[in-house]
Amino acid sequence: MANRVVALVIIAGLAVILFPLVREVGFPSETPELAERYISASAEDLAAANVVTAVVVTYRGLDTLGEVTVLFAATAGVGYVMTRRRRREEHAVAEGRDVGMHSGIECLRPARSGQGPSEILRTASGFLAPVLLVFGVYIFVHGHLTPGGGFQGGVIIASSVVLGIFGAPERRLGHRLMTVLESVSGIVYVVIALLGMVLAAGFLDPTFLPLGEVGSLLSAGAIPIIYSVVGIKVGAELAGVVDRLRTQEEK
Repeated sequence: MANRVVALVIIAGLAVILFPLVREVGFPSETPELAERYISASAEDLAAANVVTAVVVTYRGLDTLGEVTVLFAATAGVGYVMTRRRRREEHAVAEGRDVGMHSGIECLRPARSGQGPSEILRTASGFLAPVLLVFGVYIFVHGHLTPGGGFQGGVIIASSVVLGIFGAPERRLGHRLMTVLESVSGIVYVVIALLGMVLAAGFLDPTFLPLGEVGSLLSAGAIPIIYSVVGIKVGAELAGVVDRLRTQEEK
């Protein structure tokens, strides 16, 4: 009962804090000057048909770099926690103790029936996982032309990996391959950003490569390459996290 009262008090306090913000939410009658500059100049300056991509990758590219860094830190944190848990379990087994408890927190392990995935799930995942993989690549390769981009494409690629795990749980991801893809894509991203400083006007400036024609696949300078390496990095990191969690639960 006390927990419910505390929860209600917290919800009421948040409502009081957020209500003025919600009440004042509205649409501006005129486009802000900075936004108008982005809209009018992205096609001319960057040859990018997708204005959102031009903003995310170039005008506020440092924010995107920060987002990639946060995702990397989260992935590294999951790997660290999983490694520590595995070592604690191995140490507990060596001492003959129960591994179901760690520092008073019970490890939830799903009951196993001994049955694998159904034939329908195996067949469907075997067909859909490659389709999702190709679709994810399409999303980040065409991010400068159509809605989408590196993060969206990377998440779709990770979803294809999850679907493949559901259909064939006996398969294992190559952790070394995932690590190489993640590391190389991150290095390429930083190198492209530095090339913008050396060969163009600033950090993450994609104009050191030919801009091409607006609307064509080979356009927008280095933006397609940037989004491709971001998509590969995000997909490898998320797929690695899922596989680490799956591997931990199976032990």
